Amino acid sequence: MEHQQLEINKNEDQMRLMVSAMKQRLAVIELGGGKKNLEKVKQRGKLNARERIQYLVDQDSPFTEIGAFAAYEMYAEHGGCAAAGTVAGIGYVSGRQCMIVANDMTVKAGAWFPMTGKKNLRLQEIAMENRLPVIYLVDSAGVYLPMQDEIFPDKEHFGRIFRNNARMSAMGITQIAAVMGSCVAGGAYLPIMSDEVLMVEGNGSIFLAGPYLVKAAIGEDVDAETLGGAVTHTEISGIADYKFKTDEECLDHIKKIVSKLGKPEDAGFDRIKPVAPTKPAADIYSVLPRDGSKPYDMKDLIAQLTDGSEFDQYKEDYGKSILCGYARIDGWAVGIVANQRKIVKAAKVKCRWVV
Repeated sequence: MEHQQLEINKNEDQMRLMVSAMKQRLAVIELGGGKKNLEKVKQRGKLNARERIQYLVDQDSPFTEIGAFAAYEMYAEHGGCAAAGTVAGIGYVSGRQCMIVANDMTVKAGAWFPMTGKKNLRLQEIAMENRLPVIYLVDSAGVYLPMQDEIFPDKEHFGRIFRNNARMSAMGITQIAAVMGSCVAGGAYLPIMSDEVLMVEGNGSIFLAGPYLVKAAIGEDVDAETLGGAVTHTEISGIADYKFKTDEECLDHIKKIVSKLGKPEDAGFDRIKPVAPTKPAADIYSVLPRDGSKPYDMKDLIAQLTDGSEFDQYKEDYGKSILCGYARIDGWAVGIVANQRKIVKAAKVKCRWVV
């Protein structure tokens, strides 16, 4: 009996030592590219990858990280690649279970190593198998060029990620991409293929070739914001759908979008407790002009119909003769498309919006 108890104690000691060693290694992994790089991110007014996830998920809800040890002790000759340069897992956002994938910009500016591609493919596979909405928090320098020959050529490599983007769209799995930093070359395709694209002004950018390559190729001087910043893509190209001043504002809007997603088990509908519009219903009479040819602001009319008079506009700065967005009416999550009867300048057509 004494011998048996001794064995139990040894087993317990060994297991505790192994768990302690694992936690110590995780603590190093969670530093990403190191304290110095984390401080640089903070100085730019940005949240790091783990802070973004922590801010996004519901308080007091579990976040299950996946693949923290991916690429563990690999690529030492390249400076390492903590967690394969991607922090990811399953968490609750606005009460909805989601797959969250965040580039770690402190690891080679979020560049994609071969194991980064494999990890992202596995995360997409889990999302498809369980029909989980996917939230990409994008901050990536694209493919790690010294190893590009190991990333592109094969079936289970980088390009399959974009095939999965298309497959998930066909399956009705929502994909939301928040561009919160550089989004260059191969890293630019993923957000563009998502259903909703949000950008942070001053930090977020999308282009295939940055200012230095533009200068080298055609001799033109251009800054990153003009070439592919939030204003360019929300007002001119139409690639992005929303722009925000800070990471926090951007993440808050993701929560709003997810809160209105329909649930497959409820035939795609979503309803919460109704809230009366803050604008009196009788004001509808005064909003609509007697002469139907005269302009009026359609947003005033929408405010009489929606719960709390709230209306989250989609592509607010692009195609201003059409209003698109999300709201709730009698508690039901709805998409709204309306001609803007207010006089606006000639505008482009909104072509990316899906209710």
